[in-house]
Amino acid sequence: MPHPVVYSTALRTRFRGLDRRDGVLLRGDAGWGEFSPFWDYDDAVSVPWLAAAREAAETGYPAALRPRVPVNVTVPAVGPERAAEIVRASGGCTTAKIKVAEPGQTLADEVERVAAVREALGPGGHVRVDANAAWDVDTAISRLAELDRAAGGLQYAEQPVAGVEDLAEVRRRSGVRIAADESVRRAEDPLRVARAGAADVLVLKVQPLGGVRACLRIAEEAGLPVVVSSALESSVGLAAGVALAAALPEHTLDGVPLAAGLATGHLLEDDVTSDPLLPAGGHLPVRPVEPDAVPAADDETRARWLARLESVAALR
Repeated sequence: MPHPVVYSTALRTRFRGLDRRDGVLLRGDAGWGEFSPFWDYDDAVSVPWLAAAREAAETGYPAALRPRVPVNVTVPAVGPERAAEIVRASGGCTTAKIKVAEPGQTLADEVERVAAVREALGPGGHVRVDANAAWDVDTAISRLAELDRAAGGLQYAEQPVAGVEDLAEVRRRSGVRIAADESVRRAEDPLRVARAGAADVLVLKVQPLGGVRACLRIAEEAGLPVVVSSALESSVGLAAGVALAAALPEHTLDGVPLAAGLATGHLLEDDVTSDPLLPAGGHLPVRPVEPDAVPAADDETRARWLARLESVAALR
């Protein structure tokens, strides 16, 4: 395999506590793959991320069932005016996922952001919120009721609480559908959520779960609607998510096709390609990505990533 390429770029808006995103691009006979576990993940947790990168580079993806997939626009924990701007500039997305439970923000901040997104989408759009497991059960139930009203009806709430049992309780007591993310991708048993009746929707991310084929197996065994989401990757990593979404049967809620959470390229100041994966008509196409405009990492960042790549590879 040719020498890995390390990229590093600023984020347009602080996201997941990050101001920059970086990672490693790997080239193989089948194309390019991305290895970009977050820095708070240890080597053992990062092993599936490397498996996903190698699948992309060395094996490629299963056949697509459709040439493009619908996507949601992701709205960070910004003010209402900026939130509305992001929706209007989203390339035709009719579904929005809004980050909530941001440290230092209030319920009023969240309600204003959700209401602004609803207004920007119009009555026919679909609104999701994502709390990244930040709430306890009672807080989740209280806040989801308020946010559901502000949204004129939430499509679902993603990971409002951390534990599977708590997710199941929120699902029983709340009138809002529940999607599981961290309880799938960071679990020893990603199917436990489905068995416990703790979610209406599974959120699957290619890198954390070990590749497109691994995700397809989870989706088949879980028997729940699936939303494919990004891990804040470059367009190389996003291409893997699009490949997964396009290889899945079409999943719906209330007859509405579920948009994938893959329109995150706009969050990067610079992508790794001159032809990034950005939505048009609310969709992303199924296609390979050639990293021909990689924002270079500094020497220290590059050395850290290459050392990390070596240490994670030693665990496989």
